[in-house]
Amino acid sequence: MTTLVDVPRGLAGVVVTETEIGDVRGEEGFYHYRQYSAVDLAKQCSFEDVWHLMFHGHLPTPAERQAFIDKVAPLRRLSPQVASLLPSLASAKPLDGLRTALSFAAADRGMRPLLDTDEAERAEDVLFACAIVPTILTALYRLRDGNEPVAPRDDLSYAANYLYMLTGSEPSQPHTDAIEKYLISTIDHGFNNSTFTARVIASTGADVGACLVGAIGSLSGPLHGGAPSRALAALEEIGTPDKIDAWVRGRVEAGDRIMGFGHAVYRTDDPRSLMLRDVATELGGDLAEFAKQVERKVVDILAELKPGRKLYTNVEFYAGVVMEQCGVPRDMFTPTFAASRMVGWSANVLEQARDSKIIRPRARYTGPEAPQPVALPD
Repeated sequence: MTTLVDVPRGLAGVVVTETEIGDVRGEEGFYHYRQYSAVDLAKQCSFEDVWHLMFHGHLPTPAERQAFIDKVAPLRRLSPQVASLLPSLASAKPLDGLRTALSFAAADRGMRPLLDTDEAERAEDVLFACAIVPTILTALYRLRDGNEPVAPRDDLSYAANYLYMLTGSEPSQPHTDAIEKYLISTIDHGFNNSTFTARVIASTGADVGACLVGAIGSLSGPLHGGAPSRALAALEEIGTPDKIDAWVRGRVEAGDRIMGFGHAVYRTDDPRSLMLRDVATELGGDLAEFAKQVERKVVDILAELKPGRKLYTNVEFYAGVVMEQCGVPRDMFTPTFAASRMVGWSANVLEQARDSKIIRPRARYTGPEAPQPVALPD
């Protein structure tokens, strides 16, 4: 007889596997990719460097970096089949359209189940998926606005290309640097909901496309990836510094969630938020200064009204500010998050496929006693 083991709701604190990809140490306010601080990587490396690290386990030499960039560049381009599909998806939200487009792109590529592939084929599949997603997302956004998609340029970095394909203009260096830091900081973050989803699907031996589409579906939930625009909307709703106190107290006393504050793991400052606050400050402007005023006031009021609860800004709070400063449209905030997280999901899919056992937990049944006689109504 199988013994059932009760665990906390949401699997909080439950270890389900071992990983070499990274970890979050919430009590310390620290997280890392492989052996490096993720924040240090964001401050010192390019997105391509960290992408290479996540897939290959080490930072690239100059020669490896160039070889990696040269390999990724042609993968960014859409096949005629995928390009012809996108206009029919453009009326949907970009993240919703991405689910269908990526699934089709995987089928168009002929991706095979992980169970039937070797390490080399899987590595090619995840590289393709990570490279093509920014092109799909920006094309869907532009098509919805009645504009033609902008083709990627081989001479631009990942971050610069993303902004270029989104806006049609080559971005400034400060905006490129700011978005690159944001993208690197959100590549991976432990066994979050979408990463776990990707690994659950990978444990069945499904193809890479299925794993990543499932993760995108998870990320689409407002409690996971949908907060940056909501946090920015809250700043707009507050409006001016003199209204901060009344607005925050009203929300807390009503039991409403203040988007951009609190985290499932961190019990101190979210290191991503601290870094992005510095990025926002470097970019300058009234929005960054107002955000910092709101942050200080919210933390103080939460400490007063919810003593013992350690609630600080999470990554979404300043992510929204930075993306707004760099000209990223608000309905592209979460899709931008997805573009970077594709790399983390893919690294986890590769790791799961190397030594996989199907993930199949149990549920404790609490319904009516069974079996009972089947009696159809007269």
